[in-house]
Amino acid sequence: MQGALASLHRTPRRFAQQAGHGGPSHVDTFDPKPELARYAGKPVPSHRITERKTGAAFPSPFKFQRYGQSGIEVSELFAKTAAHIDDIAVIRSMQAQVPNHEPSLMLMNCGDSIQPRPSLGAWLTYGLGSETADLPGFIAMCPGGMPIKGAENWQAAFLPGAFQGTYVDSKYETVDRLIENIRSPHADTSVQLRQLELLRRINTAHKAERSDPRLEARIQSFELAFRMQMEAADAFDVTKEPEHIRQMYGEGVHARQTLIARRLLERGVRMVQLWHGAGQPWDNHNDIETNHRKLAAEIDQPIAALLSDLKQRGMLDDTLVIWGGEFGRTPTVELSGGKSKLGRDHNHYGFSVWMAGGGIKGGTVHGSTDEFGFAAQENPTSIHDLHATILHLLGINHEELTYRYAGRDFRLTDVYGEVIRPIVS
Repeated sequence: MQGALASLHRTPRRFAQQAGHGGPSHVDTFDPKPELARYAGKPVPSHRITERKTGAAFPSPFKFQRYGQSGIEVSELFAKTAAHIDDIAVIRSMQAQVPNHEPSLMLMNCGDSIQPRPSLGAWLTYGLGSETADLPGFIAMCPGGMPIKGAENWQAAFLPGAFQGTYVDSKYETVDRLIENIRSPHADTSVQLRQLELLRRINTAHKAERSDPRLEARIQSFELAFRMQMEAADAFDVTKEPEHIRQMYGEGVHARQTLIARRLLERGVRMVQLWHGAGQPWDNHNDIETNHRKLAAEIDQPIAALLSDLKQRGMLDDTLVIWGGEFGRTPTVELSGGKSKLGRDHNHYGFSVWMAGGGIKGGTVHGSTDEFGFAAQENPTSIHDLHATILHLLGINHEELTYRYAGRDFRLTDVYGEVIRPIVS
């Protein structure tokens, strides 16, 4: 989650992703555009075709200021996170392909907006394996239900099923609600061991007569579920943390799931993906000032706490963190019936993502959008470039991590992607 010191850099072993799905507005968070104030109420010269009708320039209702020795400007919405800006690399020139949630989420998570492809987390656990035998290698937490596209966001697709992400509804606080059937009401450990051994023998015999990789994934799932009964109960129990640590993360479901994420990472989970609520909460077509302020207040302190916590524990050098959504929002105001809704429409032409952690050159900004924030202008960066960089930082050449399927060698970045060298220490 943070910019590492080059002299102390170790290849990151863990990856944490904060997903602000729905499309956080880059011009209200990490990409200040003072020209919008000068053009307030006037047409924007760089206007692009948008999904719905938009109007004049809409200045950000939030104040930006410079933080850290790097002096990078960040919105007041993320003032606590901005205190760590010297450990963060902000990419201000991200581009997606279309202004729709579903394909853009698939592109961000799986590297393809149309075809069913393995998710980033599935590729990571396939390429790097897991550091724990008692917890899944890839866990996705989303409170209140799944995001749009559901489990496709963490699918294994044609990779072996064991690499698919494990979903946890993090709105619940007790481990029994967080993970269904974590304890058996009918059998103690010795009985379950005998049941598992019988099941293993039956499944192995069944598998010997068939050639289906799904059977091996099923066997592994049963065995992992048994091992999780002890380890998960401990990992998801934040009451075991000191009071000052819980206070540092703050109150609310996102604070709790972010603290759980740190506990999972230090126990060897390879990738943890945190979703900020079900559906697409950042999809603020209306009243962006009220809605973005509320949403940012829920995650700013937990994100800042996680960065501090990782650093204090010496985990920052080998943990990579990313924050962002599937696209940004227009710098122009959205219209409905010719009237302003004081919100912003989808914008895939340019948006921001930030990265921090092992191998990241902190206190840097890569690329830029035009003077109004409509489109990437300097160093346009694709999702394939982002994925190539993530894999590079985790010690993987994105061109060599392949899996043969349907007569072709597939990879996360398809036939694209360049490592974003300027943000790599």
